[in-house]
Amino acid sequence: MNNPQLRVLISDEEIKQRVAAIGAQITKDYKDNPPLLVCVLKGAVNFLADLMHAIELPVNVDFMAVSSYGAATKTSGVVRIVKDLDTELAGRDVLIVEDVVDSGLTLNYLRQYLGAKSPRSIEVCALLLKIGEQRVEQELKYE
Repeated sequence: MNNPQLRVLISDEEIKQRVAAIGAQITKDYKDNPPLLVCVLKGAVNFLADLMHAIELPVNVDFMAVSSYGAATKTSGVVRIVKDLDTELAGRDVLIVEDVVDSGLTLNYLRQYLGAKSPRSIEVCALLLKIGEQRVEQELKYE
């Protein structure tokens, strides 16, 4: 790292170990019924790719693009779907894959929106949670 103002909070090795552990737990929890992984674009794509390698099940993947920031760096609180899913959710186990959960507003909206599509279950897998930023309490099954 060339910028002395930046410091590493979580090493590559720690991230790899955590992703492997999450993947192993998902494999165990969904062994009889692999989930549909719903990747929240664009930030979660790299995490999703690593996670898919760590899950030892034949999972399906779909993508959603949502925005609550507009051109700002802080959430506006208004969530807009930019790209919706192509997959039917009725009766499926859904696992939302998110890179960073900060305010929780977007995730809360996604849970409600996807829940209206009659999935069997909806859970969340997030790589990072920004402590102290939540406006909405979130229950994350995998973090």
